[in-house]
Amino acid sequence: MPDGYRHCPDCGEAKPLAEFPRSRNDTGGYGRYCKPCHNMRGKETRQRLYGGSREYHLRRRYGIGQAEFDALLADQGGVCAICGAPDPQHVDHDHRTGRVRGILCFNCNGGLGQFRDDPVFLANAITYLKGTTWRRVLIHPGVYRISFSTRGRPPSRSS
Repeated sequence: MPDGYRHCPDCGEAKPLAEFPRSRNDTGGYGRYCKPCHNMRGKETRQRLYGGSREYHLRRRYGIGQAEFDALLADQGGVCAICGAPDPQHVDHDHRTGRVRGILCFNCNGGLGQFRDDPVFLANAITYLKGTTWRRVLIHPGVYRISFSTRGRPPSRSS
């Protein structure tokens, strides 16, 4: 075998080392099987042990299976627990405890993540949204002034 090549026992080909995944377990620093064979073996294992990639993902990441996911979604009426959008697909969980809270749509799940699941940040965001709405106020026929609450500042002339 030429230097810098390795034989894959699954496909029977000699391939450059770059086509093998890195591995700390092997003395050469590369996995035994080439990347396509390595990936195929992983898919077969997930299918054999868990019935598919979705079940594997839910079990490994959240400790629930597809049946528990479906039950949670049914308890929520088949909609996002926050906004009510149909067919949500994202498991929401508490990052500190790992406890699953519900099933959310992509936007609601991402929104909670952006606010770091902190109720204080969310309450501040609500206060901000309520306190900085701009309104047009008629001050003379045909003349309007942009009015704002005590929070914030008036828009610039270029706005």
